[in-house]
Amino acid sequence: MTETILAIDIGSTKVCAIIAEIENDRIQIIGHGIAKSQGVKKGNITNIELASKAIKKALGDAKRIAGSNISTATISISSTYAKSIKSNGIVNIPSKDVGIKEINRVMQTALYNANIPTEYSLLHVLPYNFKVDEQSLIDDPFGMNANRLEVDANIIVAQKSSLSNLQKAIKAAGVEVENIVVNGYASLISTVTEDEKELNVAVIDMGGQTSNLVLHVGNAIRYSDFLAVGSNHITNDLSMALHTPLQVAENVKLRHANLIESYNDTIELPIIGDERNTNSVSLDTVHNVIVSRVEETLLLLKKSIDESKLKEQLGGGIVLTGGMTKIKGIREYAQMIFGGMPVRVAFPSKVSGLFNELKDPSFATVVGLLLYRAGHHTEYEININQNLLHSKGISESFAEDHSLQLSDIRLNDVVEDTKNEIRQRKEQQYVAKKEKSEIGFSLDELSSNPIEENNPFKKFTNWAKQLF
Repeated sequence: MTETILAIDIGSTKVCAIIAEIENDRIQIIGHGIAKSQGVKKGNITNIELASKAIKKALGDAKRIAGSNISTATISISSTYAKSIKSNGIVNIPSKDVGIKEINRVMQTALYNANIPTEYSLLHVLPYNFKVDEQSLIDDPFGMNANRLEVDANIIVAQKSSLSNLQKAIKAAGVEVENIVVNGYASLISTVTEDEKELNVAVIDMGGQTSNLVLHVGNAIRYSDFLAVGSNHITNDLSMALHTPLQVAENVKLRHANLIESYNDTIELPIIGDERNTNSVSLDTVHNVIVSRVEETLLLLKKSIDESKLKEQLGGGIVLTGGMTKIKGIREYAQMIFGGMPVRVAFPSKVSGLFNELKDPSFATVVGLLLYRAGHHTEYEININQNLLHSKGISESFAEDHSLQLSDIRLNDVVEDTKNEIRQRKEQQYVAKKEKSEIGFSLDELSSNPIEENNPFKKFTNWAKQLF
């Protein structure tokens, strides 16, 4: 059976829409459209009407090429207004067998335990470590025998206002949002190999106005960050340094940007406000301006990686993608900045029918959105719709029966798990001390139990005591 899917990347410099068909796990691109971005600055929607017009144009071109009228899409959102929150979840397994329902329950518990600010909304729950009983670093707990299941998760959230404005712009363009994916995650999906994931890797997407960083360590993204700096800043620097119009500075960047070699030749450039006259400019000056901005950007990204405390685990090195990586010599320069770590420049892959125009690092995000929609996400994930995504062959009837959503992890379920957890600890204490033959205790006793401060159930007992 063939399924048609749509991905839209709304960037600061361009909007790209791609339509593809999925058949037997094969993704074939059948249409694409690209429009100059409007109403977007540094990844944020600043004018809904203008942004919507750009989306409509890109989508209209894609539909004409594909001959499709699809209107449900997977959308990107900039990392600029997203943040990561660490959380964990613990559940008991009465059946002793770990299935999809149990994995969903422990991940939903981690989400329930997370301290998410009220002005933020969920994008992704990404588990990077499972623990079965006392055994940690479990890649996939599915099908294992266990009494207890734990998870450490990285929860990515975004500002509600940014999400709302993005959704309004999309809706005004006549598109229904199916999924929203943070752009660094999408870029990782389309550029990183399985070996690099296994060894742990950093992905840096250097776009027009922002640079996004994600670290894939373990089984999922562990860390993400962004810089409000991109290739447009090089253009601005050149325009000011050479006193020439922005479009002329952009052309100089595209033709002469080289981080390795410098030339003493001169070029004639028009002057801002007096384009009939020209200035003679040395290419050595152009080289110095570009090197200064790229060096500053890479040093800031290096600092972020250092602060993540995960640098020593990045055996897969660093993957660079995005439009800024087309500057000649950027791989070698980055390798020098990052202290000799392996560095490569990555192009989007893993799909068929890539038009020549799309065989470019600046399209890594939109291709990653297609792959995400086709199931190339983390092994387990809770998405923006609070549905559990996974790769296991669970029947539709199972999904209907168990309805894998946060709404089904009702407060009563969490309450019961909490009581069971505390009851077991109390029983062990009483049996060990042989102080009582029968166990009975009140909510006050539960809340006074000396549980560790980081126990995920403690906050519930405190809340319940205040409530009752």
